[in-house]
Amino acid sequence: MYKNKTITVISHVLVWLTLFCLPYLLSSGEEQEMNRVIAHFWIPLFFSAIIFYLNFFVLVDRYLFPKKTVEFILLNILIIAFFLFLKEYIEDNYFQDILKKRLANAERTEPPFKMAIYIQLLSYLAPLFFSVALKSTRRWVKTEAERKEAANFKLKSELQHLHYQLQPHFFFNSLNNIYSLVDISPDQAKSSIHSLSKLMRYMLYETNLEVVPLSKEIDFLKKYIDLMKLRVSDKTSVSYSFPVKETGIQIAPLLFISLIENAFKHGVSATKPSTIDISMTCDNNTVLFSVENHNFPKKTDDKSGSGIGLQNLEKRLELLYSDKFNFKTILEDDRFLVTLEIKTN
Repeated sequence: MYKNKTITVISHVLVWLTLFCLPYLLSSGEEQEMNRVIAHFWIPLFFSAIIFYLNFFVLVDRYLFPKKTVEFILLNILIIAFFLFLKEYIEDNYFQDILKKRLANAERTEPPFKMAIYIQLLSYLAPLFFSVALKSTRRWVKTEAERKEAANFKLKSELQHLHYQLQPHFFFNSLNNIYSLVDISPDQAKSSIHSLSKLMRYMLYETNLEVVPLSKEIDFLKKYIDLMKLRVSDKTSVSYSFPVKETGIQIAPLLFISLIENAFKHGVSATKPSTIDISMTCDNNTVLFSVENHNFPKKTDDKSGSGIGLQNLEKRLELLYSDKFNFKTILEDDRFLVTLEIKTN
């Protein structure tokens, strides 16, 4: 911050120093009359600097930005008129030799008086407009930075909310599955609780990062599938295929678990044969995940899960990957297919 202010001050000093040296820079080595330079260049330039900084530090913030445009215009008209009068007064009282030369030249050329006034007026309007433009640009940059910061904070807050929303939903569905095993197979129920504790440890302590290695997500999904397979009967066939080699891909955590949960919730029947096929492939930095299962719609009074899993997933995908994902669901006859493609770079 201090460095930026120092650079700004140095830039301003260099600009004004260059402007004050302009008569000599443009004279190509010709001798300049000091009184003429002071009266016709340095004094107006000094007044221009006052107009610039007075507007930049005071008037624009106090009058223009708060929509007090009339007051802002009137004040600048008074200031410019004062400097026009003051310049003429200084020339008339302190630079008599220049005044005599001007009168002598006026007898021969008679330059239009209005034209001289217009030129001086424009020379004072230029720093005024430049200060307004510079101040407005700085304000826009600051506002845009604050807007982006607010949007980023909102994004993180919403993602955190969705993340916390997913955990109890996952825990609720898992407990329902384990509950169904308690009477049928107490040993399997105990094993399931142990497996669930490992899954919850991953969700609580390793998924707070923005991205995690895909290999960790795959390991988590495999453990969850194995946990769910304990619950289903021999009539349900579950198969899965994941990349074996390390891909090096980093991905947002817990994006695929809802799709697998959904398959076990709607793709398993207690009386009819069913299959669940889960597949993941990776091509460079693109991950393609698909789940295909039989479809056994739940009854309206079935409260095993609130149905927030897929809604949660779609919201997170929109926030995290925007236009870098493709999410499709297809329901045909008694088969349900969902595919999710994510470009991770």
